[in-house]
This record gives sequence, structure tokens and C-alpha cells, in this order.
Amino acid sequence: MMALCLKQVFNKDKTFRPRKKFEPGTQRFELYKKAQASLKSGLDLKAVVQLPPGESINDWIAVHVVDFFNRINLIYGTMSEYCTEKSCPIMSGGLKYEYRWQDDSKYKKPTKLSAPQYMCMLMDWIEMLINNEDIFPTRIGVPFPRQFQQVCTKILTRLFRVFVHVYIHHFDSIINMGAEAHVNTCYKHFYYFIREFSLVDHRELEPLKEMTERICH
Repeated sequence: MMALCLKQVFNKDKTFRPRKKFEPGTQRFELYKKAQASLKSGLDLKAVVQLPPGESINDWIAVHVVDFFNRINLIYGTMSEYCTEKSCPIMSGGLKYEYRWQDDSKYKKPTKLSAPQYMCMLMDWIEMLINNEDIFPTRIGVPFPRQFQQVCTKILTRLFRVFVHVYIHHFDSIINMGAEAHVNTCYKHFYYFIREFSLVDHRELEPLKEMTERICH
């Protein structure tokens, strides 16, 4: 139901990046279907994120990282017309938090960017990682790398910053689009997942702490 509602609220043409899809017939696709079925059944989100019996934790994390990338990508893609170089010259979460960009190629030191630039770099970077077979293997029998969960922690930490920026700087736009309930559901799903597997440092969650306490009971 949530996925359907999101499609109705958000214009798919504004999606920031092409959606990453799971290949039918693969174990990852079956896990994805299982996760989506639980989500649509109206089960408690805290229960939905728990690892199904007998499943690989890395497969479960991989499925959710890709799904959250797609969902958050869709949310920001719709907000992007309100998030400009002029309105958001710094990638921030209010006055207290500023996020600088660093990667292993162009930006080797933490660099101050506008929010749109940061988002563009972030989505390109995540897309590169989730399409890298050495990090997110899709072939049967190919193991995940030893640093897989560390990579996912970094991805999810940075995706959390998208929520921070959108909630703090563009919440009026969310309300005006009638999307508040859907964005909140996506956030809660994301929050319960990262807490279930301790994937994001609690200090990173501080900017949305009060809101989280209010909506994530």
C-alpha cells in the first residue's frame, strides 16, 4: 500500500535516478518480494524489518539498502525543484548540522557543497556501489565482501542525511504535496531497519531525535 501511495503522490518523471531493480528468479528478488508483501500487509513496521528465519543477513541488508535508495531517491527527486543552489547553498540540517562531501576520487577531503550538489554526488556514489558486483554480488554462490556491512553503514548514514535535510528545510513542501504521511512511513521503515541491525551511529540520528521520538513509538 505504501509503495502504491508513493507512486500516486510523487511524479515518477522526477525520479532522480533510474530505479535499481532485482532480477526475477534470483534469491534477492524473492527476498525483495517477501519484504514488500510484509510491508503491504499492514504489519507493524518494527516486525517487518526483522530478519526472516533462515535468511542471510547480508542478503536482507542488501535488499533493503537498494529499496531505500529507490524510495529516498523518489522522495528527493520530487523535492528537488524546491531545493536549489539559492535556497540551499549549504548541505545542512538546520543551523547546527552541516554535511560535507568526501569520496575517493574527486573530493578527497571533506568539501562544502550546496544541497543539490551534495545530493547529486550522493546518488551517483550509491548507484556506483550498488551496481558493483564486487560489493553487491548478484550471482548465486558469490559471497559478499568482508567490508559489506561497513559499506552499507556508510550508504545508510548518508541517506539518513537526505531525510534530515528534507524534513528540516523542505517540510512545508511535503505538506503542500499531501505527502507527509507517506514520507513519515518511509522514514519510520528506514529508522526501524537501521536500529534493528545497528547500522547507523546514534550520533548521526541526533538532528531528527525529537521528531523520531514523536512518530516512532
